[in-house]
Amino acid sequence: MASMRDIKRRKSSIQSTQQITKAMKLVSTVKLQKAKTHAEQTDPYFQYMYRTVTSILARSGNMDHPYLKDNGSDKIAVVVITSNRGLAGGYNSNITKLVQNSGLPADKIQLYTIGTKGRETLERRGYKVALDVSDVMESPTYKDAMEICDKVLKDFTEGKIGQIYLAYTHFKNTVVHVPTLMKMLPVEFSEAEIEAADRNLIMNYEPNESEALNMIIPKYVTSIFYGALIEAVASENGARMQAMDSATSNAEDMISDLSLKYNRARQGSITQELTEIIAGAEAIS
Repeated sequence: MASMRDIKRRKSSIQSTQQITKAMKLVSTVKLQKAKTHAEQTDPYFQYMYRTVTSILARSGNMDHPYLKDNGSDKIAVVVITSNRGLAGGYNSNITKLVQNSGLPADKIQLYTIGTKGRETLERRGYKVALDVSDVMESPTYKDAMEICDKVLKDFTEGKIGQIYLAYTHFKNTVVHVPTLMKMLPVEFSEAEIEAADRNLIMNYEPNESEALNMIIPKYVTSIFYGALIEAVASENGARMQAMDSATSNAEDMISDLSLKYNRARQGSITQELTEIIAGAEAIS
């Protein structure tokens, strides 16, 4: 059985850790409120942008445009959004597992990482990193999303990559965050999207389809990237808040258990001392 001194030292250590986790929970809660508001305000725009662009392209028929056709490359770009810090439960590991279990051939994947945790884990698994912009996660802006989009689309049009995927965490609500893998280009349509689009209404472009798509597609990709960054920030803070809340509760349980053990050890020590005193008194008499 551990001595009273050992129990007291361990209890003190856990109490110090509990103070840290409690403070981190409060910080994450404040950040979450701001990030949640931002995500809820921007989500309708990006959802509408996605539906609008896919609807336009579904009605456009077969067009010969670099953004919409197979360029012959077998390389696959995966834009991976994680965090720069840990202590967020399974937030980061869920995204890395999503990429590893995606069914995409690992030797063909080129990673465009946003967040050091995802980059470090996937690099250890043998994935190649083509671009890392982890500093973006500190305070993502639309300009950041635009610069990432420009780099990825440039590699796509040059034939360095043939497909573009996005791996991020969808912020559903404060406690539900869904790891999501989304194909960006070439655009593919689900049966529901094809049925929803009136195939008899063919889109006409002015001045021409090539110039119009050169403006629409980058705007579409940038919007999705930025929306994903905003949702990822909210999801990260939500996950960290839950993780720190659980850690604080677990610390409280451990402190209660150690307090009980300490009291038992103290009671045992007092009983032993009394027994020794009584035995000594009897020996003298």
